Amino acid sequence: MKHWRVEQVSWDRFDPSKVDPEIIPLVKAAAMVERNGDDYAIYLKRVFAGDPDFSRAADNWAEEEIQHGDALGQWASLADPGWDYAAAFARYRAGYKIDLDADASIRGSRTGELIARCIVETGTSSYYTALAEATEEPCLQQVCKLIAADEYRHFKLFYDHMKRYLAREDLSFVSRLRVAAGRVGESEDDELAYAFHCANEAPSIVYSHDRCIAGYMGRAMGFYRPRHLERGMGMIFKAVGLEPRGRLSRVAARGAWRLMCWRRDRYREALRQMAPPAVLAQAA
Repeated sequence: MKHWRVEQVSWDRFDPSKVDPEIIPLVKAAAMVERNGDDYAIYLKRVFAGDPDFSRAADNWAEEEIQHGDALGQWASLADPGWDYAAAFARYRAGYKIDLDADASIRGSRTGELIARCIVETGTSSYYTALAEATEEPCLQQVCKLIAADEYRHFKLFYDHMKRYLAREDLSFVSRLRVAAGRVGESEDDELAYAFHCANEAPSIVYSHDRCIAGYMGRAMGFYRPRHLERGMGMIFKAVGLEPRGRLSRVAARGAWRLMCWRRDRYREALRQMAPPAVLAQAA
C-alpha cells in the first residue's frame, strides 16, 4: 500500500528560481530507473515462485517504485517544460532490458538476491536523502524526502525476507559479502548510464556508456556528504551480518568517502575533456 500519492505533493510551491541545473539531469535519469520497477517485480516474482507472501510484497514494492518515477518525472517536467517524460521512458524501456524469463536469481540463491536488493535500497535511500538536503527547491525536496523514506522501508522489507531465507539456505558470511560487494560495483553499469542517455541526450546522439556514466556520476557524487556514506555503510554492514554502528563500519565509511571523492574528480575531469555538445544535449 502506498504511503503517499503524487497528487499529494505540493506542486503549487514549485519555485523555478531555486532549481539547480546540475540536479535536473539526475532527476530525469532517476525517473527512468524508478519507473521501470514493474519489470523488476516480474523478475523477482519468477525468482521467488511459490512464495505468495514475497510476491505480494514485490507487487507493493513495484507500485511505489513506479510512483517514484512518476513523481520525479513530473518535477523534471516542471523544471524543464520542453522535456517529454513519456517519450524518454519509452526510449529507455525499448533499449534497456532485464531477463524477465529467469527462473533463478543471478545472485546464486534467494538469500543472495535479497541481499542485493538491500544494497540497492541502501543506495537509493542515501541518494535521495543527499538530494533532498542539497536542493533548495521545495517540491523536489519534498519528493526526495518521501522517496528516501520509502526506500528505507524497502530496505527493511527485503532485509526481513532475507533473514527468513537465510535461516533456510545458511549462506556464508563470505558469500553474503561477495554478493554485496558485487552489487555495489554494478551501480556503474548500463542501467543508470543508459537512463542518463535516454533522459538527457537527443535520439540522434549515439549511446556511449563512458560518456553517460561520467555525466551521471560526475554530478551525482557531488551531492553526497560523509554522513550519507556513514549511514549507508551501516545499512550495508547490517545486510551482510556485521555490526552496523561499530568502529569497523566507521572506518569503512571513511574509506568509501575518500574513494567516492577520487572517482567523482575522475568523472568530472572526463566530462571537462569532452566536447560540450557530447556532454549533455537536452532532449526535445
